Amino acid sequence: MSDRITALLTRRRATLLTVAVLLCLPPFYLDAFWLRIGLFSMAAAIGATGLALLSGTAGQLSLGHAFFLAVGAYGYTWLAGDPGPGLPTALAVPLAVLMAGLAGGLFSPVAGRVKGIYLGIATLALVFLGHHVLLTAESVTGGFNGRSVPPLSLGGFTFDAADELTVLGVPFGAEERLWFLGLALFAVTWFTARGLLRSRPGRALAALRDSETAAAVMGVDVARHRSAAFVVSSMYAGLAGVLLALAFRRVVPDYFSLVLSVDYLAMIVIGGLGSVAGATAGAVFVTALPLLMTRYADQLPLVAAPGSAEGAVGPTEAARYLYGAAIVLVLLYAPDGLHGIARRARDRLRRRRTPTPDPAVPSPPPPAAAARPKEHTL
Repeated sequence: MSDRITALLTRRRATLLTVAVLLCLPPFYLDAFWLRIGLFSMAAAIGATGLALLSGTAGQLSLGHAFFLAVGAYGYTWLAGDPGPGLPTALAVPLAVLMAGLAGGLFSPVAGRVKGIYLGIATLALVFLGHHVLLTAESVTGGFNGRSVPPLSLGGFTFDAADELTVLGVPFGAEERLWFLGLALFAVTWFTARGLLRSRPGRALAALRDSETAAAVMGVDVARHRSAAFVVSSMYAGLAGVLLALAFRRVVPDYFSLVLSVDYLAMIVIGGLGSVAGATAGAVFVTALPLLMTRYADQLPLVAAPGSAEGAVGPTEAARYLYGAAIVLVLLYAPDGLHGIARRARDRLRRRRTPTPDPAVPSPPPPAAAARPKEHTL
């Protein structure tokens, strides 16, 4: 048994190493458009992972995820920019994440005592309040036009195209450099989230989702764990907001609207609730689909190119129709989402690979039972 476990662990490590190497190759072969899609998808995957921990694992509905993304994005921009403290960008990133966590902590008493649709309505107020603040606090946010995002600098290496850099004959611009930063942040998010799900707090959150009464009987502090899940989810969203700001290079209030919160709910529903891999798959699907449809709109039927005549279905609207239909299909036929579909396909493939015994070959007889002395009766 120990040899089998060792072989399984070795195979998993080899798989992780292969995936890591493959994910490092796109900057050397793909152009900026595809790298930009990858960056947006990695940022969305980080934020969707946080929402999956809150909604999929803890069973808490949140419609305010866009607010915490905005806190992370604008927090980094203000902390590292001018006007602002002008802090080193390497310090502004963790401080922006902590700001998002602090915002979640201020709201956590509500999250600890309210659940279901009531919490969803309460978090909905955060989106409208945050959008109003972003428009009116012009000295901090830049108002309607937003603010430019200072490029991140780590140890003298800047993640922009200000200086020329060539690696293996390939010029590395902002997208190529940010690709590896996004991979590092996504890897940290992936492993920390999976570790949290397998830990004692993760099992407590799952117990809360299944039965709050049973979890309380087992000694789980319901309010404290709900509040902690909300804070952790807010910090993941803040980190996603920082990466989005670096990828966009400019933050504007209209991006962090209710539509963005709904998009994140669609990501975790399509990918599979409570699954890190499912949240990642759903984030890639929801993020990449409108961008791809925008680029290939002139080659798609019933989809008009951006800026066409009124009445035509644009690529963004068509993409929303498609993943809206995907949500309906998932809820009807695959409630566990893309992650569940992939798991069932993998299990089916394993069963096919397992050799079945030949009925023509007789099975060896069972070993004879040991002789037992006859019991004496009275």
